[in-house]
Amino acid sequence: MGNRVTREDYEWVYTDQPHANRRKEILVKYPQIKSLMGPDLRLKWIVCIMVVIQFLAFYLIKDMDWKWVLFWTYAFGSCINHSMTLAIHEISHNTAFGNNKAMWNRYFGMFANLPIGLPYSASFKRYHLDHHRYLGGDGVDVDIPTDFEGWFFCTRFRKFIWIILQPLFYTIRPLCINPKPVTNLELTNVFVQFVFNILLFWVGGVKPVVYMLAGSMLGMGLHPISGHFIAEHYMFLKGHETYSYYGSLNLLTFNVGYHNEHHDFPSIPGRRLPMMSQEASSAQEVDIKPADAESPSLVHSKSCQTEVAIHDETDLSYSRENTATCILRCSQSTLIERPNNNSVLLYNIFIQNISIHFNKNAMILLLWCVYFIYKQIHQHLNKGE
Repeated sequence: MGNRVTREDYEWVYTDQPHANRRKEILVKYPQIKSLMGPDLRLKWIVCIMVVIQFLAFYLIKDMDWKWVLFWTYAFGSCINHSMTLAIHEISHNTAFGNNKAMWNRYFGMFANLPIGLPYSASFKRYHLDHHRYLGGDGVDVDIPTDFEGWFFCTRFRKFIWIILQPLFYTIRPLCINPKPVTNLELTNVFVQFVFNILLFWVGGVKPVVYMLAGSMLGMGLHPISGHFIAEHYMFLKGHETYSYYGSLNLLTFNVGYHNEHHDFPSIPGRRLPMMSQEASSAQEVDIKPADAESPSLVHSKSCQTEVAIHDETDLSYSRENTATCILRCSQSTLIERPNNNSVLLYNIFIQNISIHFNKNAMILLLWCVYFIYKQIHQHLNKGE
């Protein structure tokens, strides 16, 4: 519980981020991928449905006991709100209305932001573009944990606390690493969200507000669906900084698990990312290699985490790749400690089995939640009669 990690610095590399070159090479090899770019016409309707579901949940939650409020906040509200943050991620790439209607995307992002309770849509857009353009750039990419985080959260217990407080660090980190002047869009986002929160409290009382805010905090902290925060860029394989996940949780996260594919082609909507491999494989066989590999590929090997854990002797406790050409890209070996070499294969098999069972249970829980909401609506309608 109190074991400290041995690594005391990021892993610094001095090459440019790999995805721009990979994009060019992949397009030469598979030009048909260009057909997948452009807005996703379904996205805006899916987002509207999710917002309506949360509005309905606000109405149903206001008359429940507190124990049920807390239960549904974690079991249902946190899942929807986390999924909504990833919808905002999609919208930030102009995939709702296209690049020609950029402001429509910005205001639609504010609409999607309403059930989350925390005004971050406009700010996320500004910093997320830096994350793509300067992946791992020291002092630029605010997805990189700060020196303090790497130094202080160095034991298993502290890392557990760090995971719980992830939303807090994602909020504070931009102010410490790369503060930017406040824009009119950000002020508008804050004003709209503040007015909505006040109206929600006035109409529904404190319970819907707690459900909304606590759901956002829990959904982005100690929650299975937020595992992608660590899985995407923390260095599990030395020299490789982007990883993909192809499991069923992508159904709830707009395919954010296809992260190599997303960084290679940010203009392709999440719904079409799985089609990339299909497009390429229909032309010829695709090599499955991680990002930064010598030849371009569309997908990242799902088995690489097991392989590296057995063959690589480096400590994975301070790891995010951060590079430097004109900027420094440092690599913070993951804030997760690696198990001992002799138990690593068993550990990975165990995690994979847990993940499979979780995916099944998550779908069962989701269906149960839908049924519960249906029963609540039916009871309210009967009372009205």
